[in-house]
Amino acid sequence: MTNSVLIDTIRGPRAWLALLGWIVLCFGAASIGAFFPPGEWYQSIEKPTWNPPAWVFGPVWTTLYAMMAVAAWRVWHQGGFARQRGPLGIFLLQLALNAAWSPLFFGLKQPGVAFAEIVLLWLAIAWTIAAFRRVQRVAAWLLVPYLAWVSFAAFLNGTLWRLNA
Repeated sequence: MTNSVLIDTIRGPRAWLALLGWIVLCFGAASIGAFFPPGEWYQSIEKPTWNPPAWVFGPVWTTLYAMMAVAAWRVWHQGGFARQRGPLGIFLLQLALNAAWSPLFFGLKQPGVAFAEIVLLWLAIAWTIAAFRRVQRVAAWLLVPYLAWVSFAAFLNGTLWRLNA
């Protein structure tokens, strides 16, 4: 489907409702983290000097979740879930892995388990980018900052695990 066809088809209400659905889904996954705030445990563990201040995470994740929703919507727009079951299924897998990280790290206070999980998340994001690229290149590019941030987060997670083992 060309971009001109995509532009013409996004005018329909079904497409805008689908975008809203992807936004709700992505931010719904994000909201799981709110049930597992850093708390006293995180404040008490040793951190590297390059650990970002807490205020950085909110704006970064908000931007990334919005980009994830738009990326999934752009792929969905290429024939719906029926035609894009594979790429969107991979997207949902990485979204579930994303949602699982906060309960593992902050809830269970298991940086080692969370590190193993974030490595799986990184692989799932890379797989999603590859799958999206075959369908809609812009959608794939929208996920690159997410992969970069999760790369940083994985390095931070691994460092926190090592410093506090």
